[in-house]
Amino acid sequence: MSDIVLITGATSGFGKASAEKFASNGFQLIITGRRKERLDEIKKQLEEKFQTKVLALEFDVQDKKAVFNAIENLPEEWKNISILVNNAGLALGRDYFEEASMDDWETMINTNLNGLLYVSRAVLPYMIKNKKGHIINMGSVAGKEVYEKGNVYCASKFAVDAISQGMRIDLLRHKIKVTSINPGAAETEFSKVRFKGDEGMAAKIYEGYKALSAEDVADVIYYCASLPPHLCINDLTLSCVAQANCYYTYKDS
Repeated sequence: MSDIVLITGATSGFGKASAEKFASNGFQLIITGRRKERLDEIKKQLEEKFQTKVLALEFDVQDKKAVFNAIENLPEEWKNISILVNNAGLALGRDYFEEASMDDWETMINTNLNGLLYVSRAVLPYMIKNKKGHIINMGSVAGKEVYEKGNVYCASKFAVDAISQGMRIDLLRHKIKVTSINPGAAETEFSKVRFKGDEGMAAKIYEGYKALSAEDVADVIYYCASLPPHLCINDLTLSCVAQANCYYTYKDS
């Protein structure tokens, strides 16, 4: 059987670009997301363009029961998952702590943290059985430094960093790789979601410099996944040339 990569949040951004990158290199794909029409459209595009097999699973990673039901009931030919890309995640709002929406907080924690945990636990039995696998967790520079009005989003990504470290230690005995990838500013749907559809505010984030693209990040994800079996990149932070960290970005006037 061919190796299979499972990508969560594959309907846009890093997830969609990663699906295209892996498909172009001959992988079979399981893609997941909440938007069935988009999933079905991407499945069709990938199969037609790259002549690979794609299985689309519609579920919200926040829903533990739905996650386990979908992954535990995979057809036999789709259980040979060798790579998991935990990509599903989001930021909601950018507000002072005392003014932020607690509903936004809960959605970020349930998606960025619980969703990653649920999907990882559901997929791991297949990797452990095969005595190989690679889990790639999408973190953020916001998981390395806390910035003003980042509060709970930053906390969720700091948690991803800690979980990745814990996974790496606990899964050593199963020969499973764990990589945390931490992008800086990237121009995707991320800011549109964060600012709840305010395209003007989202666009301002990227004015005056060239941010990372979804394809840039997908290239890095694929590189980490394509290294020799004995080699693992544990933790990788990337940004565009204009960005030094969460605080310093050089913008042309």
